[in-house]
Amino acid sequence: MTDTFEIPVTESDSQPEVSDDLVDLYRGFEREYLIPLWTEIGDLMPTEPRSKARPHLWRWADLVPLAARSGELVPVGRGGERRAIALANPGLGGRPFATPTIWAAIQYLMPREDAPEHRHTQHAFRFVVEGEGVWTVVNGDSVAMRRGDFLPQAGWNWHAHHNAADAPMAWIDGLDIPYSYYTETQFFEFGRDVLSPGEMVTPSFSQSERLWAHPGLVPVAPDKSAKGSPLLAYRWQHTDEALAQQLSLESEGYDATIEPGHAAVRFADPRSGADVLPTLRCEMHRIAAGKKTAPSQVVGSSVVQVFDGSGTVTVGEHSWSVGRGDMFVVPSWQVLTIESHGDQAESDSGVLDLFWFSDAPIIEAIGAHDLHKSGGSS
Repeated sequence: MTDTFEIPVTESDSQPEVSDDLVDLYRGFEREYLIPLWTEIGDLMPTEPRSKARPHLWRWADLVPLAARSGELVPVGRGGERRAIALANPGLGGRPFATPTIWAAIQYLMPREDAPEHRHTQHAFRFVVEGEGVWTVVNGDSVAMRRGDFLPQAGWNWHAHHNAADAPMAWIDGLDIPYSYYTETQFFEFGRDVLSPGEMVTPSFSQSERLWAHPGLVPVAPDKSAKGSPLLAYRWQHTDEALAQQLSLESEGYDATIEPGHAAVRFADPRSGADVLPTLRCEMHRIAAGKKTAPSQVVGSSVVQVFDGSGTVTVGEHSWSVGRGDMFVVPSWQVLTIESHGDQAESDSGVLDLFWFSDAPIIEAIGAHDLHKSGGSS
């Protein structure tokens, strides 16, 4: 069956005068699968970005019970591969995409359960907002997952997940699936159904950490890792300390934060300082109690998860009160402000901590990142 389309004939100052000859011309275009730019330019080349994605909030308190229910009903194994439930932006026509370039999901593993090995060209990461007990096994390297840990994984690396605990665990996944979907660059391959006993271990430190997690130091031995960071775990204690020191230095009069009361760090490849993944930028932000960020408007989309604390988030015309685990989308060119409530009951430290991931490496590669009105995260 051949797909067909119809070019609209509209009366407008920006369109040709409607006539029978014009209609006949458009029908000829349709027969030859041609579409004139003058009927599409407003959508294809707007004067500024008009994202089809909408600002949207997902409550962690709503997501976890649904993930737990799926744990009771949906097996992990060949076919579905992962018990991952994607955030579907309500503006993207039912696609399982958080933004036009970012896939985000909650993944859930039952006690003593294993997710089988596979690999794909899409770049990925895991971030843990609560719990522990799961190890992800990347190319045979078993990497512990604990609260606050960030675990990147560049594309085309074998990986599986192993829950060594007697309790279930949930975390979030982020991938560039929409980007690779629209550019038709996807490859996927099944791996082994069962890992070897030597891989089902639970070390405190992975091989990658033993080799790469030493500040300011890189091994002189030849690096055989592919694109993306060779360090497979960025531990919360290091992230927390870096953010705390930025705010402490600010209080001492040093220029250490991106704006008053707003500390931020970017997860980077220890070899180059570049983004940890080629298509995804991942950061952690800390906003001090009572502080409010300046309005920010940038090209490119972001997904943000509240790691700790509470606050008020305003994206465009939408405003929400948020707490631990909640996730929200910032579409391209939407104005964003965030205010930290500093509620001790909602926070371990009285601040608002946000895990932030975006398509900034893609946007910077095409040179669109310089077209912005104000600061803030990219």
